[in-house]
Amino acid sequence: MKRVAILQSNYIPWRGYFSLIKDVDEFIFYDDVQYTVRDWRNRNKIKTNNGEMWLTIPCGSNCERVINEVEPVNSYWQKKHWESIRRNYSKSRYWTQYKDFFEDFYINNAWTNLSELNQYLIKEIAVNFLDIKSVIFQDSRAYCVEGKKEDRLLNLLKTVDARTYVSGPAAKAYLNEERFKREDIDVIWFDYNSMHEYRQLHGEFVDKLS
Repeated sequence: MKRVAILQSNYIPWRGYFSLIKDVDEFIFYDDVQYTVRDWRNRNKIKTNNGEMWLTIPCGSNCERVINEVEPVNSYWQKKHWESIRRNYSKSRYWTQYKDFFEDFYINNAWTNLSELNQYLIKEIAVNFLDIKSVIFQDSRAYCVEGKKEDRLLNLLKTVDARTYVSGPAAKAYLNEERFKREDIDVIWFDYNSMHEYRQLHGEFVDKLS
């Protein structure tokens, strides 16, 4: 009974993103859909001594692109983001274990495609940091499915022989579960509410950070 999740790539996502990955057999990056500005594709928040702080990759305001066509407008953000992470997390518990990876990512690479850098980070963190080795990562472009919105999503699930579709609860507002059931695909709404607090620097616990 193959469990599949389909989601756009996010920039250094929060822990719930990785919990969803761990819960499925196949995780499909849905990056051949429309890019949305002021969203999680190109930004996320970290915690500082002065509260939450946005790390944003400058990608312009053009929405007439799909996600995998988006290119950062410059490379200055890379050093800036690294310095912000180093400054605010260098005293954290596992800093020495992971700092070399992130320094290499930000300083020794010239990232020219948003989807590529997001997918690289997500896969490296999932497999090598969180030991999620049972999941298969795929890119929706590999399947060349047709249709729009829910039709396209359903066609993609049928193409990969999914029997269970695991989705975040926000999709309840627009997804028609009965259509999926008619195709013998069960819809499971992933529950993020069971996550416990973990040790953080800089004051009281703040959830849903990168």
